[in-house]
Amino acid sequence: MLPFKNPFRLSPAVALPAVPTGQRVYAIGDVHGCLPQLECLADAIECDDAARGDAETTVIMLGDLVDRGPDSAGVIAFARAWQGRRKVRILAGNHEEMFLRSFDDINVLREFLRFGGRETVLSYGIESDTYVAAELDELQMLIAELVPQADRDFITGWEDSVAIGDYLFVHAGVRPGVPLDEQRPSDLHWIRGEFLDYPKSFGPIIVHGHTIFAKPEVKANRIGIDTGAYSTGRLTALGLQGDRRWLITAEDDGGTITTAKRSI
Repeated sequence: MLPFKNPFRLSPAVALPAVPTGQRVYAIGDVHGCLPQLECLADAIECDDAARGDAETTVIMLGDLVDRGPDSAGVIAFARAWQGRRKVRILAGNHEEMFLRSFDDINVLREFLRFGGRETVLSYGIESDTYVAAELDELQMLIAELVPQADRDFITGWEDSVAIGDYLFVHAGVRPGVPLDEQRPSDLHWIRGEFLDYPKSFGPIIVHGHTIFAKPEVKANRIGIDTGAYSTGRLTALGLQGDRRWLITAEDDGGTITTAKRSI
């Protein structure tokens, strides 16, 4: 006789990805020099954090704070000040990598300026007329004079990844098939297609920026939250506590920045 199967027996519950009990995490997508959105999003995060009660809260900025938008210098200053008030961990993105290398490598400087670095340079006080008239080597010297060493040191100290609970936070992604503790910084800062197209589990859920989506892309193995602040006006944060997830956005709508929140 075949064993009796109870049709009403429930399947074992599958544990959802979570952060450790007592912790709360906010991850912020690529800011790219958009200071007003960052200020409003930070205020919304502070309010949301206070409303949810006591927790050990960590804010993680996913990199690419500089370039493309109008006020990279202001974003750097804000991030440093915010880090002085609460636990804020900052990841290095590919744009920070280019920024730091451009001080010593004129070929990197040329690429940096083509991919949004012009706006970063102007935000540090170089006049537009001076920028246009300067030869590349002259511009390199001007940048070295005007960008404070403190800012360069601050950016140099940023991390490549942060692991909390069942989540790994990186700027761009990870290379499939490579153990997470053996990932190269170049992949963590730059990878795109191989990572985005990979359908299987990476182990932890990868939370990343780098690739712009019209709205946050939530997959079984990754969550992308770069919503193109410099082009769309929309800066996005992901909130995590236990196995709960929610999104907070700050969006520039014709000069007025509004915030919104929703669960996912």
